[in-house]
Amino acid sequence: MKERPKQPFVPVRRHETTRRELVALLRGETLTAKELSGMVGISEKEVLEHLEHIKTALHGRLVVTPSRCLECGFSFQKRERVKKPGRCPVCRSERIVDPAFTVEAGG
Repeated sequence: MKERPKQPFVPVRRHETTRRELVALLRGETLTAKELSGMVGISEKEVLEHLEHIKTALHGRLVVTPSRCLECGFSFQKRERVKKPGRCPVCRSERIVDPAFTVEAGG
């Protein structure tokens, strides 16, 4: 069996850092991690990791619209993590709307 030679990994050429690109996208609109992932071209998991850092760096200017259960309407208001919860603590449903993010204008 003949093996193909492996092509070296070539990273995508970017003009800005990934985090600055994410912040720029979030300045004008509210987006989910899945939408950001598609726009920036990185995995959703990576987007969530970057959002954790952005949340700290912007000192509260990253506004998180909390996840909500589609079955009973429970809203995850007190949740600190940016990742979507696995299931609702009230009705145990897994039909949960993804959290959305935006960046407030300011210093």
